[in-house]
Amino acid sequence: MLTVAVLAAACGQTVSVPEPNPAPEAVRLCRALHERLPDRLDSERRRPTEPDSELVAAWGSPPVGLRCGVGRPAGLRPTSRLATVNGVDWLPEPESAPTRFTTVGRAVYVEVILPEEGLPAANVLVDLAAPIKATVPPRRDPG
Repeated sequence: MLTVAVLAAACGQTVSVPEPNPAPEAVRLCRALHERLPDRLDSERRRPTEPDSELVAAWGSPPVGLRCGVGRPAGLRPTSRLATVNGVDWLPEPESAPTRFTTVGRAVYVEVILPEEGLPAANVLVDLAAPIKATVPPRRDPG
């Protein structure tokens, strides 16, 4: 399972978020999303990331990580149960106790990684819905 790690840096703590390798069109959409991401998720401040990239972001401690332009989730099926939050569909994984949520039905897959203890998923997804809807257009997902 993908995790987000905190690295000690000279100027404070940096969050290591693995950078995806999306297609050029996805990079354009991810850059637009990155510009619209909030400075806070719920009550947690945005954190510097390693790498310093427009494809990743992080907030809080323990950190919440975001990766834009990830591949299609391997667990996505036509029968997958999705969570819809403020007009954005998310695939929660694992289904029993989700710590990873990936957008579904958007031109780019955006993945959010939550710590096992930390902000409630609903609060995080609510705060991310508006910037995602504003920058990542809907598309039919083959499921």
